[in-house]
Amino acid sequence: MPSFIRMGLVLMVVGAVATFVLSSLNTVTAPIIAYEIRMETLRALQNVLPQGYDNDPVEDTIMISDRALNKKATPVKVYRARNGEAPLAAAFMVTAPDGYSGDIKTLMAVTSDGTVTGIQVIAHAETPGLGDKIQANISDWPLTFKGKTQDNIKWGVKKDGGYFDQFAGATITPRAVVNSVKRGLDFFMDNREKFFVAAPVAAPAPQPAQAAQ
Repeated sequence: MPSFIRMGLVLMVVGAVATFVLSSLNTVTAPIIAYEIRMETLRALQNVLPQGYDNDPVEDTIMISDRALNKKATPVKVYRARNGEAPLAAAFMVTAPDGYSGDIKTLMAVTSDGTVTGIQVIAHAETPGLGDKIQANISDWPLTFKGKTQDNIKWGVKKDGGYFDQFAGATITPRAVVNSVKRGLDFFMDNREKFFVAAPVAAPAPQPAQAAQ
């Protein structure tokens, strides 16, 4: 057998084995990864949603797009908390494009009557030791959003005449988070009916065509 044919067969066998191994690993790890993502989402939602809901907000979702939520109007998943059939609160992500070091993504929750029940910064690249006080595991600053409505405070950092503290040496970061949460709250109040509409029912999978009689 010519050497180039032998080499080709060897490469084909190696490729087939590698494909089989990767496919097997994906089959094994995919459910584990999906479970971890679900648990991480649940933990974040439990940190921001109010108590008293009896549904599974991870399963009760819709997608909403608007530039108030992120600059590119990328669809955002909304998690709905209900008590029976009554809407209790909604949790969704807002993105501040004007952090000191780029985007700051914050999960926020609002009751159906427009009260912020919690925020959790999910992703950012702010300066450690300065801007990272927006994280709940670094400071209590995120807790100051709880119970705030459009009207019961003046939204903004204190340096701008608002309610929220800025950080020593870092005003841009908390200002960006405050402004993004306020935009999210305003958008929610202007579009409450959209947040709690029934989720679209998935179309049934097409059935294979019946064989000709």
